[in-house]
Amino acid sequence: MPASSAGTSQVGDKQAPELPLNARRPPAWGRWIGGTAAGIFGVWVLYILVVTPNIHWDVVAAYIASGPILEGLWITIALSVISMAAGTVIGLVVAIMQLSRNPVLRIVAGGFSWFFRGTPLLVQLLFWFNLGVIFPRLEFGIPFGGPKLFGVEASIITPFIAGLLGLAINEGAYMSQIIRAGILSVDNGQREAAEAMGMSRAGIMGRIILPQAMRFILPPTGNQFISMLKTSSLVSIIAGSDLMTVVQRIYLGNFEVISMLIVASIWYLVLTSVATVGQHFLEKKYSKGFDGRTSVRSKVLTNLAPISRRKPGFDD
Repeated sequence: MPASSAGTSQVGDKQAPELPLNARRPPAWGRWIGGTAAGIFGVWVLYILVVTPNIHWDVVAAYIASGPILEGLWITIALSVISMAAGTVIGLVVAIMQLSRNPVLRIVAGGFSWFFRGTPLLVQLLFWFNLGVIFPRLEFGIPFGGPKLFGVEASIITPFIAGLLGLAINEGAYMSQIIRAGILSVDNGQREAAEAMGMSRAGIMGRIILPQAMRFILPPTGNQFISMLKTSSLVSIIAGSDLMTVVQRIYLGNFEVISMLIVASIWYLVLTSVATVGQHFLEKKYSKGFDGRTSVRSKVLTNLAPISRRKPGFDD
């Protein structure tokens, strides 16, 4: 028995022979054929759009950077940025209410989310624009017949304000679900550890929970902002002076419907492309420390290497 053990240890001390790695990928003919077909189809579509006489590219070039178009573009950017910022704040408040232990807060937050997610945004925009029909004067004070502190005429709700209210409140309902899911993704042990250290609930939420939840919140939030840039075109239904409203006014005068729609599409593509780049860098910033692709790749390559070349710590 001792001799056998000694023999086993001698065999174990010997280095295994290095095995050459000649792994080669098989040719991906399907990928090459599919890519070539897609490329040819894309070039063909571009060629048709350029050579067709039914699209007046001279009109597109004349209006792409005209004054009215740029003014509408800035209105679109302002609407999208302000609505998204306000919607994020509303969503954060509603998400915290939904996670509260108070049943009244949970019911109110759930009703808010249910109503504004369940009704079309177009209906909400028209409602805010016509709010003066219901309330000719907006008065604020103590409810149920109490004294009024101050009031304003409903005419203060311009198309821009109506669009801002509709977009922001609707976005808040969706952002509440995104933020709530991000908060729930953080391990509950983080909260318990912070409570054991004596931190307040606000401090736990602002310094512990939300920073860790950001990597789950940012990707869908970026998608929501990109969608907001395009959804803001619905404000044209109430003449909100945005890009789409300006385009409609122009093609109603010169009857160049397709050319003007191409102008709008180009600018919307520019806006969404810039937003996509910004989203990428924000996600990269908040994913630091959580992206394990490099370490996993190194482990895989180490395990594929011959035994004599493996780094210590990866041997089974």
